Parts: sequence; C-alpha cells; structure tokens
Amino acid sequence: MTASEQPTLAGKTAIVTGSGRGLGLSYARELARHGAAVVVNDVDPDAAAEAVAAIESDGGRAVAVVAPVGETETAQQLVRTAVETFGGLDILVTNAGLLRDKSLLKMTDDDFDAVVRVHLRGTFTCVREAYAHFKEHGVAGRIIAIGSPTGQRGNFGQTNYAAAKAGIVGMVRTWALEMSRAGIGVNAVIPVAATAMTRTVPYFAAAIAAEDAGQPMPDFYRKDLGFGTADDVAGLVAFLASDEAAGITGQVIGAGGDRIQLWTHPEPVLSEFRDGGWSAAAIASELAPVLRENAQSVGEDFPPLPAEFQPEQA
Repeated sequence: MTASEQPTLAGKTAIVTGSGRGLGLSYARELARHGAAVVVNDVDPDAAAEAVAAIESDGGRAVAVVAPVGETETAQQLVRTAVETFGGLDILVTNAGLLRDKSLLKMTDDDFDAVVRVHLRGTFTCVREAYAHFKEHGVAGRIIAIGSPTGQRGNFGQTNYAAAKAGIVGMVRTWALEMSRAGIGVNAVIPVAATAMTRTVPYFAAAIAAEDAGQPMPDFYRKDLGFGTADDVAGLVAFLASDEAAGITGQVIGAGGDRIQLWTHPEPVLSEFRDGGWSAAAIASELAPVLRENAQSVGEDFPPLPAEFQPEQA
C-alpha cells in the first residue's frame, strides 16, 4: 500500500462513544469516509442528530444512540443498535468523557466519581460488551480507547481525569493479552489536539485562533509541539480500525499536528541491589542521593512560547 492509498473499512461497522462533537465527531466522520457504518453516541440528542446528518451529508451511513456511557445497559444498547441496524460490529472507539477539574482539596466525591464513571467505567463496560460480540461471532475486531497526555504525565487540577486516563491505558495492555488469541487489536490513542480543555489555556491561544479562523495552525504548534486539530488524530484512529493494523496491539500511540508518537510502556530506569535487602536506614544513607539524581519528571514540559504567540497582557 502506498501513502496515497487509503485503508478501507467498507462493510464494517463502528461504534464511537462521545461522538456528537469535537474529537469524537472527527473520528466518526473519518471512519465513515473510509466506508464504515457508524453508531454515533452522545448525551445531547441535538449533537447526536447533527453528527448523523454530517456523516450522511458526506455520503456515509450512521445512526444515533443518545445515552450516557458507564452503565452496562448503554453498552448493550450500543452493540445491539450496531447489529440490528448494520448487521454486525467490527470497531469500537471509546471516546466519551467529561471534565470536572479542581485541585485536590476542592475536588468532591461527585467530581471524582462522575469523571471516573464516564471515562474509565464507560470504557470498561463498552469494551466488555464489544469483546463478547467479537468472541461469539469470530470477529477479529478493533478496539481503540482514547487516552490523554494527562494520563501519561499528570496535570495540575486533574486528579480524576488523570486516574481515569491512566487506568484506560492499563486496561488496554491487559486486554491486548486477553484478546490476542482472537486476533483482536486493542490500542490506546493519545490525542494532542485543540479541545474544549485546551481552548482555555493561554499557551494554545494562537493555535485555537487560527483554527477558528479556518487558517493553518502555526508551524510551532504543528511541528515543534505536535499539537493540531481533531482531524489530525482521526487518521490514526482510522488506521488502527483497519485490517492494515493487524498485529499492532497493546500499544499507546500519540497523534497531534504533524507528529505521531509511540509511548513506551513503563520501564524501570534504575535497579539497585543490596545483600539482605533495603532497610529505611540503608535507603537513606546509600540510595537517597541516587534516587534524587534519577528522579523522573511529572507533568508536561512545554518549550517556551515564541514571542509572536505570547498572549497580550491586559
């Protein structure tokens, strides 16, 4: 296959959760452009209807399921709709999510539970239902779970979101082991794109302004930072949904702007042995300096913003 040829999803059916707008809508439209019939999912009936209309206006096929993910009943409804409307299920993209950002002492139980229910439990219930269908019908399906840089690196004010997104990656690695014999591909995608969350961050203001104006994002964002539009991520999702992705499973792949990244699985960067083991005193006297010297960074470390993109001071 050459770079100009497109992986085909003709005859396949996909579910994309949280696809009424934003990243999810881009994924759904891209899968449809490649030939897949799409079950759109959103909690907003107007957004879901508009998403179906957009896919159909592109020449694709789509149907909407308006329901919040998290509950097993929603997962069952999604799979049942795919089967009853389009005759089967081949692809699941778990994208649905919400944000309730607060620093730890301000975060309530409800803030934590709501985010974990949609992102983490919603991914779990939908994947479990899709896998049951794949296994029963001998489908070498494709599962793409949407993660986040926050789940990989952490981010201030996002205890709930970081926990959910890191948990999704852990589940993907486990599922890749469990589903390998069935030929099912399970991967996580880490989008680095303009979203509702990045829209409020001054660092990305020039990129968001360019996108809103229908102009290309500046090269600093696309090339140096690997930050782009939702459509920049959609191509990776379509590839991972295709037969061309056979054998690629258990991976965490980032996409943004002009960049694709393959994230490493966590690996130890330091191993020290001591006869008889390590007591607290031995660690303090012998190992503490080494731990400090090899401490790993947390959070995202962005390069300095070029002067021309600095937000104007009020």
